[in-house]
Amino acid sequence: MNQATQAPQKQRFVRLLPATELPRYTHVPGSGTPHPYRDPQGHSYNRKPGPPRQLIESEWAENRSYLIGLDYFNLGFYWEAHDEWDRLWRQAGPESTVGRFLKGLVKLAAAGIKVREDSIHGVRRHAASAGEVFADVAAEADCDRFCGLDFTMMQFAADRAAQLTYRNDLEPGRPLRVFPFLLLPEPLPLSEGS
Repeated sequence: MNQATQAPQKQRFVRLLPATELPRYTHVPGSGTPHPYRDPQGHSYNRKPGPPRQLIESEWAENRSYLIGLDYFNLGFYWEAHDEWDRLWRQAGPESTVGRFLKGLVKLAAAGIKVREDSIHGVRRHAASAGEVFADVAAEADCDRFCGLDFTMMQFAADRAAQLTYRNDLEPGRPLRVFPFLLLPEPLPLSEGS
């Protein structure tokens, strides 16, 4: 088998909160999936989370909402990742460095939702915006990593998605993946109560 016909190797990641139950499905607005919180058939009906603990850059590894958002995103649960990160963003404030970083993650998750909605224009718009946010935060924070994530890799993921032109550019399979995994430097020894 030559290199051109070999199947690409699957990239693996270690879940950050492996004991956390995953939703039965990922919500895709307008697709007929039950709304997670409002619909009695929703995967989180009557379990809407309360306010998250504030994300602090130096303590990111201890923030359960942030970490479960990463797990959701890496597994293709883009709406659920968006929900986790949006709650953190609202708490951080839109003008803080952490708030702007979270805004980039929210936009990247929104691009993933648009992948599921088959909206190439939406994917490109949200992904391009995420890339701009990450570039701004990287320049302001004057560092290569923030909250455990590498800015270069995040900008690559956003840029790659922003350049999609056709539905066929999306990678096949479940979970539908258009982004590389958002990998941390190493698995974290966390307790479920974090």
